Amino acid sequence: MEEDQGGEAPSELRDTARFFQALRDTLRLRVLFTLAENGEMTVTELARSLRVSQPLVSFHLRPLRLLGLVGVRRAGRAVYYSADVEEIERRQVQFVEKLKRAVASG
Repeated sequence: MEEDQGGEAPSELRDTARFFQALRDTLRLRVLFTLAENGEMTVTELARSLRVSQPLVSFHLRPLRLLGLVGVRRAGRAVYYSADVEEIERRQVQFVEKLKRAVASG
């Protein structure tokens, strides 16, 4: 596995960058906080709560879902989304631990 000068594999760095890119958008943060506060919600419920269009909510849910930051549960025709706070915390802790290791080895 190829590593850069910081000791991290390029694929790990790309994954970390995707995580932070997903969180840099204000609406995505609002989606996560709304889901964390309310539990499971449909796109319709999220759109109504956030006062934005359903397509816009769907657009912003996609990267969060692909990164595993939101969970998806299907019940018949309904699709419910929920914030995966444990996964968000795991990624944050992992990032900070990697930084600490870099400082300690530098």
